[in-house]
Amino acid sequence: MVQIPNKSASAPPAQRSVPTSADVARLAGVSRATVSYVLNNTSAVRISEPTRRRVHEAAKELGYVPHAAARSLRAGHSRMVLMPSPAIPVGPLYSRFLNELQWALSRLDYTVVQYGTLGLHGDEAARAWAELRPVAVLVPGQGLGPQGVGVLKRSGARAVVTIGPAVVAGAHALLMDHSTVGRVAGRHLYDRGRRRIGVVVPAEPGLEVYSAPRLDGVRQALRGTDAAVTELPLAYEEESAARLAARWRALGLDAVYAYNDEYAMLLMRALQDEGVRVPEDTALIGADDLMLGRLLRPRLSTVHIELPSGRELAELVDRAVRDPGAAPERHEVLGAAVVHRDSS
Repeated sequence: MVQIPNKSASAPPAQRSVPTSADVARLAGVSRATVSYVLNNTSAVRISEPTRRRVHEAAKELGYVPHAAARSLRAGHSRMVLMPSPAIPVGPLYSRFLNELQWALSRLDYTVVQYGTLGLHGDEAARAWAELRPVAVLVPGQGLGPQGVGVLKRSGARAVVTIGPAVVAGAHALLMDHSTVGRVAGRHLYDRGRRRIGVVVPAEPGLEVYSAPRLDGVRQALRGTDAAVTELPLAYEEESAARLAARWRALGLDAVYAYNDEYAMLLMRALQDEGVRVPEDTALIGADDLMLGRLLRPRLSTVHIELPSGRELAELVDRAVRDPGAAPERHEVLGAAVVHRDSS
């Protein structure tokens, strides 16, 4: 009987150990403290540029990245800035603002995390945000109240910043009054001699936080004049725009403020398909000053909206993190000005 040797299964290759800051220090020829100063971007200690380069090159070669939890323990707080994901569609203007903000915060050594709360809102959502222990929370829109701010601060958040129409006790506030957009649009159409003015109100849920103040702003601008305002619900669909355009002549409108440039472009195309001339029969104005509006024929009149710079907001967050006991700051940050083109 031939005995077959029992070959043991070959052992898997040993896993490489996770590189440490000590490994980086040895490869770069510096101390572990220097590695920490360089990779944590510590400004209080002067490190020469050649040394910084050696540390970064060694870290890259080894595949080393700092341990976020350990860094948080040393600093006494995380470097995470949490931004709840908007519950409504955001356009190009707001997207550019978010990109600039994330870039500016990263330059200050913060990590921005966008977080979806799966249907939670306001103070209820704040408890979910608090579980992540962010050092700062930026809350767009409405809903967060003083109780939610308290939950976040007790969890270690040093800065809570709301971006919306109202001040929330205990939070820094970037105040955006969207009625300003409607006021300048309504006044522009009135000054162009239009007196029967429609205002598009998006049918999509969630946008009323912006559309309601804009509609109110048009009404404010025309209050006490001989002009009439007609509210025009419109879904962001070609079929919805076509239905509205089909009854346009029966509405008797000679102008329309179409909420923003995207709804304005949608409605303009439908009106033109129906034989309604823009601006001869109906003057039209949007908002956001998107480049596509300049490419239309006729070129789209619009309201140019000034949002705060991402850099300024990042600096506000950094100030609040460094001095959490300071009084909350309040800034009115939304500016609006008409850009008059062919469509009005």
